Amino acid sequence: MPKFGVTARKEAELLARMAACDLRESDIEERFVSSQGPGGQHVNRSATCVQLRHAPTGLEVRAQEARSQALNRFYARRRLCELLEARLLGEASPEAVRREKIRRQKARRRRRHKAGGEEA
Repeated sequence: MPKFGVTARKEAELLARMAACDLRESDIEERFVSSQGPGGQHVNRSATCVQLRHAPTGLEVRAQEARSQALNRFYARRRLCELLEARLLGEASPEAVRREKIRRQKARRRRRHKAGGEEA
């Protein structure tokens, strides 16, 4: 099992999420490539960007959020879980539920703003 450079709790949550999505390490093809963008010499000299490919579904993920390769491995696996959940659960996936909640909040704020503007 790879080390991710995160707390034990976060690592356990990720492993549980991967198990719930039926995502196994043996199904993942992992490559390390050079990152792009800011980060200076550290980014330019080491291959910190992580590319994952889930062989059964063909989903591909690329993570270069952090300067450390270990953290990017964690972020890439987490994003792959999000994509698999969206594919398996559809509208019931945590990401879809979060987006719907934000959409409702914005609509409520829009209505409030519109109602408040008419009074003035």
